[in-house]
Amino acid sequence: MSVSLGEPVPDFTATATGETTVTLSELKGKQVVVYFYPKASTPGCTTEGGDFRDRKEAFDATNTVILGVSRDGIRAQENFTAKQGFNFPLISDKDETLCRLFDVIKLKKLYGKEHLGIERSTFLIDADGKLAREWRGVKVKGHAQEVLEAAQTLHAG
Repeated sequence: MSVSLGEPVPDFTATATGETTVTLSELKGKQVVVYFYPKASTPGCTTEGGDFRDRKEAFDATNTVILGVSRDGIRAQENFTAKQGFNFPLISDKDETLCRLFDVIKLKKLYGKEHLGIERSTFLIDADGKLAREWRGVKVKGHAQEVLEAAQTLHAG
């Protein structure tokens, strides 16, 4: 089972940075951005995380929570957060529960070898817990701004 536009996103609880857990149902009433990135502390993922970090106040103004997700362990996520000054939780999805729910594990090629990895993807969940927008195969440049504008439009109703 994976998420579909216009449908409620199934509830989940996940381990996040700052010794916290994130439960989707506890965020009801807020918009939620869930962005998946391939690997902590790599150049593209650092840029993307920084773009979301730098727009957090604007997301806050639209009643929107930002959650970053990768398959990295919690220690790698904590280090990434500390090094980059991220002001939102990063989720460790080592068992790929969220990756499967959002269907972001894809066959990728690196140096001619095929492997399964996270396709950079972002999902915007509305205040009622329904999937409002999705971006798949994301290019980092300008992406966080595009997501912010979608969150602003959704928030404005």
